[in-house]
Amino acid sequence: MAMLILAGAGWGMFNPNGLSAQQTRLVLTSVVFYFFLPAMVLLVLWQAQIGWLSLQYTLLGVTSIAVSLILCWLVIRLFRIKNRQSGALILAAAFPNVTYLGLPILEQVYGSWSRSVVIQIDLFSVAPVVYTIGVMLARHYGEDPTEKRKSMLAFLNAPPFWAAFLAVTLNLMQVTVPDWLIGFLQKCSSAVAPLMIFSLGMALNWKAIRFGNLPYVIPVVCIKLFAMPAVAMLLASKMSMGAEYRSAAVLDIAMPSMILGIVLCDRYKLDSSLYATSVAITTGLSVFSLPFWYGIL
Repeated sequence: MAMLILAGAGWGMFNPNGLSAQQTRLVLTSVVFYFFLPAMVLLVLWQAQIGWLSLQYTLLGVTSIAVSLILCWLVIRLFRIKNRQSGALILAAAFPNVTYLGLPILEQVYGSWSRSVVIQIDLFSVAPVVYTIGVMLARHYGEDPTEKRKSMLAFLNAPPFWAAFLAVTLNLMQVTVPDWLIGFLQKCSSAVAPLMIFSLGMALNWKAIRFGNLPYVIPVVCIKLFAMPAVAMLLASKMSMGAEYRSAAVLDIAMPSMILGIVLCDRYKLDSSLYATSVAITTGLSVFSLPFWYGIL
């Protein structure tokens, strides 16, 4: 995985065929988002055990995010941080990279069954909160460049959610997946993890790290890599899910800051440089924090 991340970073250094990392990453992530990821969502959720466990994933993800938001808000109030920096810090501290980093890591650590954990945490808790509460906070601390604001429920109009709705419907109707379709979906699913990791390497902009941003990143590191997983582990210990599912869910929530937040920072004119620094540093430190939490779990 480290080699794939370095390969993605190397693309940004050499720009093969004149294609920049930003251009190439946009194409790769678009292909994953519109084709390969929906195929995986359809395969996994069609065969997953959907029920009380899914509700527990939702509760675990939403509660962990809520506590992190409150902690970051207290830090902002205490140190009287300006709005542009405050919005970037809240997004970086509260929302983990559950899919683009969590999916390949959990699949390697626990096996293919953990795909269901990642997808349900993302689709049923993290993504809805990002596109509702996250957008509201970005608007509050930043500024909306457009007069017409899109509905906060617009995130539902996306291929992964269409695939999830179809898969859950077929699952609850107890429709069996045809063998030929399983083969096709498995081939598509196998492309998701390497493309995600390669794209992650392209997205990490280590040049964006600025010395002046480092003091702001300290609370993000403390909340994102330590406080949030601790809250998730404490809450998960009170739930009825099995030990393996509990471990996978908490480790997924312990992932570093999500890369998607840079899009919200750019759109609402928050401090994008500070957010990029937070992503780069939390991702680098996750090399140590993730094994730490895995050992405890």
